[in-house]
Amino acid sequence: MAVYTGPKCRLCRREGVRLFLKGDRCYSVKCGVEKRKFPPGQHGQAQRKVEEYGLQLREKQKLKRIYWIMERPFRNYYDEAVRRKGRTGENLLRLLETRLDNVVYRLGLAPNRRSARLWVCHGHFVLNGKKVTIPSIQVRPGDTIEVRERSKTNAPFLNVGRYAGGRRVPEWLDLDAQNLRGRMLTLPKRDQVDTDVHEQLIVEFYSR
Repeated sequence: MAVYTGPKCRLCRREGVRLFLKGDRCYSVKCGVEKRKFPPGQHGQAQRKVEEYGLQLREKQKLKRIYWIMERPFRNYYDEAVRRKGRTGENLLRLLETRLDNVVYRLGLAPNRRSARLWVCHGHFVLNGKKVTIPSIQVRPGDTIEVRERSKTNAPFLNVGRYAGGRRVPEWLDLDAQNLRGRMLTLPKRDQVDTDVHEQLIVEFYSR
């Protein structure tokens, strides 16, 4: 499986926005985007004219990096969004939001999506009472996500409240912080997803 191992702040600077890849650091003055408000590289501060294709590409790359997904699985999500009824862009966001690792992150049980994915792979969570190790599992309304009983005393889960940072648990989720348990109430609507992206540009990119 392909994995990006380079600097995380470099990705945020390239997109010009905070992608929240480093948890609490992204909410502080140490955030790379705030310290250097220009793209990385030798010619990062040069002014460039961005064409329509460039705008579409940047939105696609931004969404991939926000959810920490590589190109092939991202394209698979797009193809699935096309097959579903409704607006393709909203379907795409909904598929990404209901991934297990993202739900763990949204509940505040992990500092960022990268850590959420790692902890799911290591078997620290149970879905509807069953241990899961696949971060891409689609969570459905009514499903319950909980930190595994033997993992609740592990250091990362002793003070889960601090992982929320400047975030809040969205309306389509419910968190029982005391028992390290969350539940999906409904599928997220577009206005309930705070991801700063223009999904229509991504649809146009793949429709070329």
